[in-house]
Amino acid sequence: MKLEKIPSFFKSLKFRGFMAVFLAAMIPMIIFSSLVLMVYDRSAYKQRIYVLQNYSSTIVQDFIGLGSVNSDSVKELKDDISVFANSYSGRIVVVDPRLKVVYDTFGLEEGKTLISAEAVKSMYGNDTVYRNRARDYVEMTIPIKDFDENKILGMMVFSFSLGDIGIVYSEIADSIYFIATMIFIFTLFYALIYARKISSPLRKLSESIDHVYEGDTDDALSVRGYTELKGITISFNKMLGRVRKMEDSRQEFVSNVSHELKTPMTSMKVLADSLIGNPDASLEMYKDFMTDIDTEIERENKIINDLLSLVKLDRKNATLNITSVDMSEMLQSILKRVKPLADKNNIELYFERFRPVTAEVDEVKLSLALTNLIENAIKYNITDGWVRVSLNADHKFMFVKVADCGIGIPDDSSDRIFERFYRVDKARSRGTGGTGLGLSITKKIINSHHGQIRVFSKENEGTTFTVRIPLNYIPPAKPKTEKKGGGFKLAHNSKL
Repeated sequence: MKLEKIPSFFKSLKFRGFMAVFLAAMIPMIIFSSLVLMVYDRSAYKQRIYVLQNYSSTIVQDFIGLGSVNSDSVKELKDDISVFANSYSGRIVVVDPRLKVVYDTFGLEEGKTLISAEAVKSMYGNDTVYRNRARDYVEMTIPIKDFDENKILGMMVFSFSLGDIGIVYSEIADSIYFIATMIFIFTLFYALIYARKISSPLRKLSESIDHVYEGDTDDALSVRGYTELKGITISFNKMLGRVRKMEDSRQEFVSNVSHELKTPMTSMKVLADSLIGNPDASLEMYKDFMTDIDTEIERENKIINDLLSLVKLDRKNATLNITSVDMSEMLQSILKRVKPLADKNNIELYFERFRPVTAEVDEVKLSLALTNLIENAIKYNITDGWVRVSLNADHKFMFVKVADCGIGIPDDSSDRIFERFYRVDKARSRGTGGTGLGLSITKKIINSHHGQIRVFSKENEGTTFTVRIPLNYIPPAKPKTEKKGGGFKLAHNSKL
């Protein structure tokens, strides 16, 4: 591993997953082992002290029964004291009331005076217990007190080794350490497998994202494992499907734009070549050809203008000039403008208003959208047909309906009519001067007003478009700002 990759490795999910599993197993094991050893040591020590106190109380009662602590009383109890000391590999020192050592099972201190803080406390009737962990022994001082006469006859000092407890403690510790080592190895092995397992799907996901970034969107991601990873995989594949669809749409759009722009240019080229190749052409032929060239130029200009309109509407920050508009006046104005086209095709126009409607809209853009709908109803109608436009509203929305008795839309095309350059009947669309962008522009404008457009159609029976737009314009949410340092800065969210 390269040095520059080490910091990122410690921040990786693989390392953190490994550490999580490893620590989750080892920390409880360490705590449990420590508790077991501590509980054993404490229990064994208390048990030993309990036994020693029971034996010592028996000897104390014997001294009290003899009524004194001196050489004579010690002679009578010497054997019992020695047996007790030897049984627990210990040492017992008997001291009289003047702190003089009367008997020492080791024979080292007899006749000497014992002066210590524990001895003084014992002469006042207090027991003391001291454990020396370094040398692994316990020392007890027990007063010999005659309660009937309320006097101290002397005391005994017990020193016993705790080595046997230490041996058992070491054996238990060795067993625990062995088990802990096995658990450590198993946990280490399992943590490595778990870390690899949890990071592998994410690595595959990362590789798939890189492939998408490089333009390869053919392969879907297949990840088996945890529920959350499956959810991410499903979401990623949905996103990938959307990317594929957008890429296909983009390629189709570019192809359509190229074709639509090239067609008028090709027609103009053919007409111009015909005139150049015919020097004896009549004035009438020149006029006819130039008229055709002018028509193609106008068609090219309309395509370009529609494309520019779509580009502007595609921008997320596209602005709307919102004003309060009388929708009845707008629709009547549109119908007045398209009446010559309707008269040319002998189409009757009807307008029905159920109530006065005033809405907050961009008058220019919405007028363009509704004009496209009404013009399409006229262009794709039948001879002596009709177009009905109705306006209605409730307390929240306004509704505009454009219905015709025209050629209708096939069922397999109704979901695609809002796609750019899509035409149900390409020959007729070009014959009517359409660019294939009108409905796309219309839907963009309606969506920018937070509205909806729906189409109901049956082939050879007619088509109805229904538009629903809020009466009160809903402005887009603005980014939150926070004040800092005398000014304002953008408070970014996690998603932009």
